[in-house]
Amino acid sequence: MRIAGIEPESIVDGPGIRFTVFTQGCPLQCPGCHNPATWDPCGGQEVDVEEVIAAMNSSVLASGLTLSGGEASRQPRACARLARAAREMGWDVWSWSGYTVEALMRQARRDAELADMLGQIDVLVDGPFQLVHRTLTLPWRGSSNQRVIDMPATLRGGRAVEWADRAGNLR
Repeated sequence: MRIAGIEPESIVDGPGIRFTVFTQGCPLQCPGCHNPATWDPCGGQEVDVEEVIAAMNSSVLASGLTLSGGEASRQPRACARLARAAREMGWDVWSWSGYTVEALMRQARRDAELADMLGQIDVLVDGPFQLVHRTLTLPWRGSSNQRVIDMPATLRGGRAVEWADRAGNLR
């Protein structure tokens, strides 16, 4: 898989301490993106998925996996493998995508690897970053058009369901 980097103990990429993998390559290239170095699909470095899983297994603080980018959905086979490994470790899985969940689900009808990846994700933060809607007040999002999606409920119902935290608050 091609990655821009790994943050083994992130506190900003979802709840708790997270092992964050920044995938390399993003066709969306949103103006104002906080991570434009991840856009080039030939940038970053090639890594073996099993090496990333080994690093995840050696983490003593992380309790979840975050797939960020770049655009993680453009590397669905590798991301699904990481997500399965995380779930086997008892971790939850969050992912960010510049695509809406509706667009991803449409793509997944034609792409079994993407369907597999989506089925491994607990929470998806979806939608492109929009500079005109930039916010610092909403948790987990950079712009107010983005949503925090409960993926298992969304896949069961076939429509976007917003994620509620453990206290039942919609995020």
